[in-house]
Parts: sequence; C-alpha cells; structure tokens
Amino acid sequence: MRRGLVLVVSAPSGAGKTTLCQKLLAADPEISFSVSYTTRKPRPREKNGVDYFFVDQDTFEKMIEEGAFLEWAKVYDHYYGTAKAQVEETISQGRDILLDIDVQGAFQVREKLGRDAVLVFILPPSLTELERRLRSRGTEDEETIKRRLSFARQEIARAKEFDYLVCNQELARAFDEFWSILKAERQRSFRRQDLLKRFS
Repeated sequence: MRRGLVLVVSAPSGAGKTTLCQKLLAADPEISFSVSYTTRKPRPREKNGVDYFFVDQDTFEKMIEEGAFLEWAKVYDHYYGTAKAQVEETISQGRDILLDIDVQGAFQVREKLGRDAVLVFILPPSLTELERRLRSRGTEDEETIKRRLSFARQEIARAKEFDYLVCNQELARAFDEFWSILKAERQRSFRRQDLLKRFS
C-alpha cells in the first residue's frame, strides 16, 4: 500500500479554488477533504463535522498549546486550523487528503510534513479578471474588494514558492491540469515503495 499525500491548495479569493476543489472531490474517490476547526459561529446550513468543526476559543487555544494543529491562523477575530491527527491518520492508511488553506498555512504544512505535502497555487488569468469576478459576485462592498485585491497581490508574489501553478482561465482545462498533478504525484517513486517490494 502506498503512503497517501496531502494536496494543499491556495489561491486569492475569486480565483476559482473552491470550484476546482469540489470538482476534484466529486471526480476522485481516493481523496477526501480535510475539515478545519474554527471558532466562528456556523452559518445557515453549515454542519458541524462536515463544513467545519465548530469549537469555542478556549478549546481552540488549548489545542494550540497541545500541538494538535498542522497549521492554524487567526483571521478577522476567529481562529482556523487543520488537525494534525486527522491528516496523519488518513495518509498512513494510503489515502490522500485535500487542504484548502491560505498561503501561510500552506507553508506551515510543508514545514511539518515535508514531501508528504504537495503545494498547488491557483492563479486567476490576470488581476483585472480577478477584480471583475469579485465585483460580479455582488456580495462585497468597495472597501472589501480593494482589500481582497491588495491581499491577492501579496499572495501571488509568493506563488513561485509553491510546487505547482494552475491558471484558472478556462475551468475544464484548469481542472484537467489540477487533477493531473494529483495523479502524477501518486506515482512518485518514494510513494510507490510498495511496488518495488515485489522485486526484492
């Protein structure tokens, strides 16, 4: 049995990361989604253990002290984090796991997991197109859009530090590239020692 891998995906808001991740999970039964912990309140229709594990701040901070997180961050007064045990149990069983997290979190995961982690950054075709997508949502005010675009520039500046880049200009093509990364990484020689054991 091969060892599983951790597919870590980051992107600026509006690049289409969520859509690509959902398509991958629907298409590939060998990969599951890592459910994050958060201290924010559930939104309507969100379910505990499905969308997030919803915990209070004291519980989250105790988990930080215990070293329970692979990565964590405080965003707009709320904590978010990925539990180490869930990820390690999944990959030790030969299954892959998908993490949809920000750039800082991605580097934290790489630091802790080394080559078990594969970092993919989803790029928009351009900042102009990214702005158009954000505005077309019609859900955010001008100040929020400007903040998101400023943050996007900072994130894109670090994209070169990721293992792979996928430009989401045309969804079908971007998805093919995204899935191809996962398929190729599964066959890396260090992950397929199970095959070589047949010849020893």
